[in-house]
Amino acid sequence: MRTNSKKAMMLFLFSVVISLCSVYAQTMKVQGIVTDANNGSPLVGCNVTIEGKSGSGTVCDIDGKYTIMAAKGEILRFSYIGYKQQKIEVKSGVLNVAMYPDEALALEEVIVEAGIISRDKAGFTGTVSALSQREVKAARKVDLVQALGHIDPSFTTNEEYNTFKENRFRTALDEPLSTFSIDVDVASYSNMRRYINQGQMPQADAIRVEELINYFSYDYEKPTGKDPVKISAEVGNCPWNEKHRLVRIGLKAREVADDNLPASNLVFLIDVSGSMYGPTRLELVKSSLKLLINNLREKDRVAIVVYSGSAGEVLPSTSGSDKQKIREALDKLTAGGSTAGGAGIQLAYKIAKKNFIEKGNNRIILCSDGDFNVGVSSKEGLESLIEQERKSGVFLTVLGYGMGNYKDNRMQVLAEKGNGNHAYIDNMQEANKVLVSEFGGTIHTVAKDVKLQIEFNPAFTQAYRLVGYESRLLNKEDFNDDTKDAGEMGAGHAVTAFYEVVPVGVESNFVGSVDDLKYQKTTKKAKATFSDSNELLTIKLRYKQPDGTTSKKIELPLIDKGKNNVSSDFRFAASVAMYGQLLKKSDFKGNVTYEDVIALAKTALNNDEQGYRREFIRLVEATKGLDK
Repeated sequence: MRTNSKKAMMLFLFSVVISLCSVYAQTMKVQGIVTDANNGSPLVGCNVTIEGKSGSGTVCDIDGKYTIMAAKGEILRFSYIGYKQQKIEVKSGVLNVAMYPDEALALEEVIVEAGIISRDKAGFTGTVSALSQREVKAARKVDLVQALGHIDPSFTTNEEYNTFKENRFRTALDEPLSTFSIDVDVASYSNMRRYINQGQMPQADAIRVEELINYFSYDYEKPTGKDPVKISAEVGNCPWNEKHRLVRIGLKAREVADDNLPASNLVFLIDVSGSMYGPTRLELVKSSLKLLINNLREKDRVAIVVYSGSAGEVLPSTSGSDKQKIREALDKLTAGGSTAGGAGIQLAYKIAKKNFIEKGNNRIILCSDGDFNVGVSSKEGLESLIEQERKSGVFLTVLGYGMGNYKDNRMQVLAEKGNGNHAYIDNMQEANKVLVSEFGGTIHTVAKDVKLQIEFNPAFTQAYRLVGYESRLLNKEDFNDDTKDAGEMGAGHAVTAFYEVVPVGVESNFVGSVDDLKYQKTTKKAKATFSDSNELLTIKLRYKQPDGTTSKKIELPLIDKGKNNVSSDFRFAASVAMYGQLLKKSDFKGNVTYEDVIALAKTALNNDEQGYRREFIRLVEATKGLDK
């Protein structure tokens, strides 16, 4: 009996194997071209999926071509915003499809679950932009053709960056106050690294020197009192101009252990438009957010909102303990269509406010390449939208992805105006840095509307120049104006700012002069009229509690004793500032070279547990061969 049972079991297993092999044998490569039935133009980014198989989809390339593995008898579903969906049985390895436009469907679909699901069928509550069919076609044509820029590694001609003038020297006698909003963003550094690793020099406007400096960790004194921020300062010789002095101002935010972070109400706002197609875009977004999901606790909650031609909620607010459900929702996303970013932002804020946690961390995490082309899409329009939404108490983290079509200018506006921060994710290592190693700083704010105002003593300072922060400058009156928005600091964040100072008595070509005024009598102040203070400057800082409306001021004076025994962190940060000025072809870079940058950085490798400083040196060495 036992022998017969074993034989029966063996026969059963053998039949199962034969059955599986038979099914596998029927699987084949199906390929073809998808076109517009009216004019024969290829439908770039058309979604091709196997009916009933989640995660089985692919997307047509720039010529409308697709390839997918399927079995005879299975049904291929062809979906494209603005066109009638088609379902065709697989009968052979070649299947060309002509699709017909359908205006009724153009604005009623959102890319989810490896295909397009109608709003009624999916049951999601979304917002749809009121667009004409012609507007949808125009936006889609630009967006989806550019989506495949990843095919050509040199495809960087369509990236956009804000243009700004470099800070000049100011005379301490006439303008003793320098005021700016702090900046914890670091997107410019990883974006620059992406350029260098591709063998290209970055655009000058892509370099924000302060973001290069702030990419690294520095050993600043931590706050110990009631204030969530601590000020540090030191002064030494300026490495790119030996006649000048260099002042480093450091801020350190209070650290909070991940286990002690308040409950989080997160909304992942994910761009699934055509321009996000590819391994360095949407696929990297999925992998990145899975790292963050691993850190979620039961009291944390996550909702997922996506947008392409329209916007929709694909995952209601879900407990952080249900990690598999959140991961599965991410896995089902695919890219295609135009980019209604404004509609997505509005829906994300609506959902974040609906699930608002008092005294918690309420935050939207936007993942996009910034290429908004439907509805609210201009920098001015996005700025106005975000300024209204930030009053809700919901913060914003902006994560940039992609290359060739990256719209840094829009991403920067969203981060600056949305009480948020901005990082650029060029690989999984950077995703781990931002979403795991610096998890608390990325998603938990400890101080908002943080402003700095430096008062220079003209008895010792002839002129000064703020290095970087051109997009963060404020009027001197803004420092005491609590209605004026400024930057936020997350748990453990550090901020560094450099001032290049021309001491009194030093001749400098950077200090100009003007003629006496014809209609006013002016008298130059004599040194004897100054106070008898021996301070070079005083640092003033204002901040608000994350849920507060009234700011508090703290101050720290700095005396320059004329020495140069600066810390290793000072030297390394100064080397990064030198590098940034070389990349920008700065008027103030002096005669330094990339070799000088490397030499200075090598004297400051002691605080480099993660290896970021050594990676910086390798990047500088690579830049030498490119900048010719």
